[in-house]
Amino acid sequence: MTIAFLFVALFALMAIGVPIAISLGLSSALTIMLFSQDSLQSLSIKLFATADHYTLLAIPFFLLAGAFMTSGGVARRLINFANASVGHIKGGLPIASVLACVLFAALSGSSPATVAAVGSIVIAGMVRSGYTRSFATGVVCNAGTLGILIPPSIVMVVYAAATSTSVGKLFMAGVVPGVLLGVLLMVAIYVIARLKDMPAQPRASFGEWLTAARKSIWGLLLIVIILGGIYSGLFTPTEAAAVAAVYAAFVSLVIYRDIGIRECPRVLLDAGKLSVVLMFIIANAMLFAHVLTTEQIPQTITQWVVEQGFSPITFLLVLNVLLLVAGSFMEPSAIILILAPILFPIATQLGIDPIHLGVIMVVNMEIGLLTPPTGLNLFVASAVTGQPLTTVIRAVAPWLILMFAFLMLVTYWPALSLGLPNWLGMP
Repeated sequence: MTIAFLFVALFALMAIGVPIAISLGLSSALTIMLFSQDSLQSLSIKLFATADHYTLLAIPFFLLAGAFMTSGGVARRLINFANASVGHIKGGLPIASVLACVLFAALSGSSPATVAAVGSIVIAGMVRSGYTRSFATGVVCNAGTLGILIPPSIVMVVYAAATSTSVGKLFMAGVVPGVLLGVLLMVAIYVIARLKDMPAQPRASFGEWLTAARKSIWGLLLIVIILGGIYSGLFTPTEAAAVAAVYAAFVSLVIYRDIGIRECPRVLLDAGKLSVVLMFIIANAMLFAHVLTTEQIPQTITQWVVEQGFSPITFLLVLNVLLLVAGSFMEPSAIILILAPILFPIATQLGIDPIHLGVIMVVNMEIGLLTPPTGLNLFVASAVTGQPLTTVIRAVAPWLILMFAFLMLVTYWPALSLGLPNWLGMP
């Protein structure tokens, strides 16, 4: 009865238009009041404890770093470097766009931010070069999902906080799948370009390539600083986020000088707005997870799954279906915080590695960002290009075949995710 009421209340509140964060908190409070021996005081304690969660401090810092990188011209220089590197290949401009998304994803930690930063520059450029607006939008919208798979990833930080797993190991587990998805997108673009005889850019001279590399080096160095610092033990992922924010501000203000001191308040305000919205959702989702835990709901569901005799293969298939449906209606961080406490003990009981589970959930969230009615990347791409949402959905749809194939690969080939962290000897 408690389980039924909790989830019915949540989805009923969402169905009548109550914001998801308030729906999570209110359904939790009502469940405690009506069915639990726990007190409402426990919810207030949990709310403040969430705000004090050390791992979650990485989120506002990564958002701030992304805001400075986007405003400070780093995205534009990364795009120029990618274009100088692969623009001369058949279909080179969209391939360069994917490469730019890979590079910016390693800086921002956010998928919508990657679509906005790269898409606002390259989509118009692709159209001017002879590509259809639909093709250009579909490429960038899909490649932008790499923002939450390639480390640093805000969604991975949320998963680590919800399940008490290692953020550093989770980051390393996302490297190979993220790079592989980028390569798969590039190969698909190249094949389509050959079949449809799409244009190629003039080959950049070595001097032009060197100039583009030199101008983008400060952005590329941030990737080394974040991942190198975490793996070497120089600082934790949360400290790495703080270092990234300071470094991004320094590069934008002092090195590139694309923004001035007077524009800093605007950048800080933009990052602050995003942080408040996301942290409010996380705090209320933590309350929801608290009710799940105190009422022994994950343990009850785990016992039921084990009694049904589900194999790991069957469980992962059901897991993917559940996450794909949820991803179409909810924000990734909220889904992670609601479902991870339930799925984590089941996966552990079935012998599925928690890090592998985290990567599977993140890839599902990538697809959720591309599926209506609430796919964030669709709305961002619509805003960037000025196209109707229905047009963007049609542009993205053919690429979902590749995304689903990649999901199956990640799900049933654990070594793809676990190979690098295990090779590095990460605990």
